[in-house]
Amino acid sequence: MTTAHLVLASASASRAAVLRNAGLVIVQKPAHIDEAAIRDSLRAEGASTRRQAELLAETKAMRVSAGPGDIVLGADQMLDLDGEAFDKPASVDAARAQLMRLRGRTHTLETAIVACIDGAPVWRFTARPKLTMRSVSDAALDAYLADVGADVMTTVGGYKIEGRGVQLFDRIEGDHFSILGLPLLPLLAWLRDRGTLLR
Repeated sequence: MTTAHLVLASASASRAAVLRNAGLVIVQKPAHIDEAAIRDSLRAEGASTRRQAELLAETKAMRVSAGPGDIVLGADQMLDLDGEAFDKPASVDAARAQLMRLRGRTHTLETAIVACIDGAPVWRFTARPKLTMRSVSDAALDAYLADVGADVMTTVGGYKIEGRGVQLFDRIEGDHFSILGLPLLPLLAWLRDRGTLLR
């Protein structure tokens, strides 16, 4: 690897784990932005769910100052159900209501990543995995929520497919890492192309 530093503009433990498990050495430096205000503004303008995720990822990357040549990664993920954007549920009750709306239907996880160098975006990618939730019974949904507890509020979908949440689904289309919140394979390919990783 070259001496360029990789900076993750996020406090996300799951995104950091994905990068570190792939052998990347990163520094985490959360971007302090008002995500809710940005989302509200974009929605008032009629921005698509995909565009909201992309602009939030870019804003995070650009907000974090880094040394010359450092690569700053900003990422964001939003759930899109037939054009409606969903955020992380604010409570277990909100998660239950959201999961009830998702069951028996297919939704998209708009998963965006932007790389900035010296304050300017130099690369971006958006993955769009699609997940079809099975028609889960009320009893099974309640058992799931009782098992996972407050963890249900840590993801936009109210589930974690790397755990018990995978039992909620009939079909999953797309890259596993993108579902976890970071399109890892396209990022690794870009880093190799620019000589930051060994081929």
